[in-house]
Order: sequence, then C-alpha cells, then structure tokens
Amino acid sequence: MRILICGAGQVGYGIAERLSAEDNDVSVIDNSPELVQHIQDRLDVRGHVGHGSHPDVLARAGAEQADMIIAVTLYDEVNMVACQVAHSLFNVPTKIARIRAQSYRQAHWQNLFTRDHMPIDVIISPEIEVGDVIMRRISLPGARDVVLFNNDTVAMVAIDCDEDCPLIDTPLSQLSELFPDLNAVVTGIFRDGEIITPRSSDQILLGDTAYVIADRQQIRRTIAIFGKEKPEASRIIIAGGGNIGVYLANRIEERMPNARIKIIESSRGVAERLADKLNQTVVLHGNALDEQVLQEAGASNADLMVAITNNDQVNILSSVLAKKLGCTSNMALLNNSGYHDFTKSLGIDDYINPRSVTISRVLQYVRRGRIRGVYSIENGAAEIVEAEALDTSPLVGRPLRELQLPDGIRIGMIHHDGNLYRPTGDSIIRPNDRVVILALSKHVHEVEQMFRVSLEFF
Repeated sequence: MRILICGAGQVGYGIAERLSAEDNDVSVIDNSPELVQHIQDRLDVRGHVGHGSHPDVLARAGAEQADMIIAVTLYDEVNMVACQVAHSLFNVPTKIARIRAQSYRQAHWQNLFTRDHMPIDVIISPEIEVGDVIMRRISLPGARDVVLFNNDTVAMVAIDCDEDCPLIDTPLSQLSELFPDLNAVVTGIFRDGEIITPRSSDQILLGDTAYVIADRQQIRRTIAIFGKEKPEASRIIIAGGGNIGVYLANRIEERMPNARIKIIESSRGVAERLADKLNQTVVLHGNALDEQVLQEAGASNADLMVAITNNDQVNILSSVLAKKLGCTSNMALLNNSGYHDFTKSLGIDDYINPRSVTISRVLQYVRRGRIRGVYSIENGAAEIVEAEALDTSPLVGRPLRELQLPDGIRIGMIHHDGNLYRPTGDSIIRPNDRVVILALSKHVHEVEQMFRVSLEFF
C-alpha cells in the first residue's frame, strides 16, 4: 500500500516503523526538519518537510497515488484539515486522524465526521485507547494485558507464569483434560525474548508469558487457573492529571463507585480544573516524586499506583517509590520501548506501551481482507487478528486437522451462530464465522490472504 503519514513524532514514527517494515510504500510529512531527517536515517521511508495540511506539500509527498493518509500531528485541526484536503483534492480512499479534544467527539456532534462534512473514516484518540487498556487491567488484576474481540465476547489475556502458577511444566494437552469445560486456548507463549505458537505437547515454563484467547465470561476463571487471581484494587493513586488521567478517573468513578481515587498533578492550574471536573476523586497538587506527597496520597496503604505522566522517568521512579512506601502494585506508562525489558527488575509490575496501542488501531485498517480487529503484541512480534470467514476461504468446510496451517498461526476461538467454540482438530469453520487467531508477524500476510474476497492462496 501507498501510505502517507502526517506527523513524525512518537506516534508517527511508530506507525511508520511498523508499516515500512511490512514493505508498504511510506511517506512522512512534518514541519520539523530534524524529525524528518531522524525518521529518514532510521527507516525505509521518504520524508518531506512542510505543513501536513497544505495541498502543495501533500502533492509533493504523493497524495494523488496514496491509498491511505494517517494524520497524527500534535494538532487536531491540522489532522482534520489534512484529511479534508486529501479527500477533496486527491481522493485518498482511507483517511485516519488523531483527534485528542473530546469536544469534537461528543455524541450530539457525531455527524461532523461524515463524507458530507469532514470525511474522516477512522478517528484515533490515543488517550482514550490507553485509558481503556488501563481500565481493563484494573478490572482484571492478574492479567498483564487484556483486549476484547468479536463485539467484546472474546478476550485475549496475557498472563505472566511465575512461581505461583500451578501450570508450570504442564503440557498444554493436559489443560483440556483437567478443565474440559474451559473455553480458552493458549495460542502463544513469550519465552526468552520471542513468541512461539505452542503445540499441545509443549509445556508452560517458569518465566513464560502465556497469551490466552478465551470466552470473555471465563476470563476470571482462566486467570485463577493460572494462579494469578487477585482482588480488584479499591484504593488507587494516579500520577498525572492529563487527558489520560482525567479520562481514567472518570471511568473508574463510573464503573467502580466504591473505589477511592487520588490524582497527583504537578500543575496547580490543571489540578484546580480537575478538582472541578471530578466528583469523587481527590486531586492533590504536587510532585509524584516527592515522598511526602505520596504519603499524603496514601501510598502506604494503596492497592495500585498508576503513573501516566508525560515523562517515562517520572513514571518509573514514582511507581517504584510508591511501592517502597507500601503500595501493593504499580503500573507505568512507558513510551520508550527501551525501558520495557527491565521493568520487572526495577519493581514495575505492569507497563503500558501507548505506541503499541495506537499501532494496533491503525493496523486494523491497513490489513487486507475481512479483518475486523487487530492487536499487536510484544513490539510487533505477533498479532491477534479477528477475521470473518468467506465462502472462498481455504479455511472453510474442512476439519482443522486437514488444513495444515503454518506453525506460526494458531486459531484461538470460533464464533458460529451466536456461540463460541474452542477449536479442536474436528472443528469446521463455516462461511461468515468469526475467527480469532494469533499469528507471528511473518505469517500475518498469509492470514490476510485467507480472508480476502479474491483468493489465490498456497
């Protein structure tokens, strides 16, 4: 595909890095010559210095031949106008824009982003996406990651297998024997820095992260079977009162009315505005790295510290400090992927990678075929894909054991006629079934081919 990206910041760079690695033809526009040079030096993309919404700059970047424009500059209005110009002057088929201001997204303005007004096909709000990820993890303690598919009926759950996991050294085939009514499948294992798609004879080892696809109604039971069942946090400290912080606090107030929430915000003006917006949340003005401020927030008896400021170092250090003071667990927002590998050794229980969350959202619209959902895991090493089976799909009409799928593809769940089925060798996929699959990155193209309208597969 020919893809035009407006914005070479962290989000734009992450998207360009992933899409260019998949042999897409990528051009990037940014006002900053330094950012453009940086991205050209490190990625196989073309860079253009200029304003992302100016017609002449878009034309120079190849908008006339583009299949998609992804506008992720720091400014909502630039992103919106870039999509409008791409549509009106260059007829770009797919237009994706990052829009952070929630006033644009209120329900009674929902007709704004239509073909007759401002033709944007997909709106990305990283703050909401990240806030929802954090909320799911708060709601399901014990899971390192949780993503929903198939109209929220199927969940992908990442579970760390440590000393408390009773399934260590257990072959996966025994899981079906021990729990025959458990509608869940271990589709991937992250071990020694790489993802594998396990066979039934493989075992779960100490230190693994298991990627399980399960019926949503059985998520808590699945987590408990892995020995990771924990009580839901009720005393929560949030470090950072930005867009993510206020969105998260609102969600917790709505969904967990008995929770006690405190936000630490370094800007007095922002803290005062937050205090007016939030009903049940206590807002403290101060530095999250100040031990006295953390004590005032109740870190010594808190259940969870969520550090989501704009500074990775502050998030790491405040999380560690809160735990030192007695907080039961912590979670940090980390933009720099270089920090991810040693979070455990620092005392970080969980981290959120906002770049991965945003890229997953974009990939859903880059993938070809009847792809309904995509989530990237382990820095792009694999993807969880939800797809709709077609009459022409090579998956349809034959038992799974006869399909000889590549080792890097594992089917986790089949949705047929309103019911969810754990796949077995005898399972047969029918037209219009929804299928949730884990695929290693090198096999994602094969999954796309399986679900394309016109197929020339294998």
